[in-house]
Amino acid sequence: MSGQNSASICRVNPYQYLQIVVNPDGTITRDPNRYSNSSPSVDSTPVLSQDISINQSKNTWIRVFLPDSSFTCSKLPLIVYFHGGGFINCSAASTIFHDFCSNMAVDIPAIVVSSNYRLAPENRLPAAYDDAEEVFQWIKNSQLDWLREHADYNRCFIMGSSAGANIAYHAGFRVGGEVGSLEPLKIKGLILHHPFIGGTQRTESELRLVNDLHLPLSVSDLMWDLSLPIGVDRDHEYCNPTANGGSKLWENMRLLGWRVLVTGCDGDPTIDRQMELVEMLRATNVGIASHFSEGGYHVVELKEPSKFKTLVLVLKEFMFSSADD
Repeated sequence: MSGQNSASICRVNPYQYLQIVVNPDGTITRDPNRYSNSSPSVDSTPVLSQDISINQSKNTWIRVFLPDSSFTCSKLPLIVYFHGGGFINCSAASTIFHDFCSNMAVDIPAIVVSSNYRLAPENRLPAAYDDAEEVFQWIKNSQLDWLREHADYNRCFIMGSSAGANIAYHAGFRVGGEVGSLEPLKIKGLILHHPFIGGTQRTESELRLVNDLHLPLSVSDLMWDLSLPIGVDRDHEYCNPTANGGSKLWENMRLLGWRVLVTGCDGDPTIDRQMELVEMLRATNVGIASHFSEGGYHVVELKEPSKFKTLVLVLKEFMFSSADD
């Protein structure tokens, strides 16, 4: 799409929007007060949570969420979750993601393992994918009572929101190639909640929502510039999963029998790309499900309880239908 009209000119300063300063050495200084954090609790109700180190040298860790109802019921599905933040912000402790995982654990119900990964630009992609892959090996070998006693390892789902959905997607490719080494963990599918993906060619939804309050185009561009490997453009596979006809690894996903759920809304600038991904996966006979709602905005379910309740219904239908396969 060539040219831009006045309505498609981005007027948002992405550095001010993100409240970051890029330093001469390529690192960024983040506003420590921009995102609130929540602490885990092993004695709260209706969900318990605790933090566990994965790799001390990388400072990676997980926050595990256990609904207290699990002590009186059968084993629960396991969700391995990756938080959003454009690859450059937030953590598993960020209140918005802590609350989201807590609520999922209770309302689905499920055991949720929320993974903290290294951030860009200090650690550009594929560092986050490397960290994600390491989490699955940790879960496989873990003797943590919360997992061994309460998680159904035959019903594991890889999930993420926004940039975390991008990580879940690429982590799925990686662990899909080593499923034999992950036993007894059995992955049933991917849940991509408003996946953060891009490309060099502007889409209609990106231009229509160029100055969107929640994900302006200039902010997306900057986050990709700070997170992609130096020297590549936004048609790199880390950013654009549909470039060059998509990934050859989709065939492996189909052979494994994994299913994929993509959720989004038409108030999200990335919806055109998400829908294109759905159609390409469907054309390759990957088991695909989608839920696109009207209105809303990028990851609206993180902020609006009524939208979250709808998402939970979608997740439950997907997860329990996948469990029957």
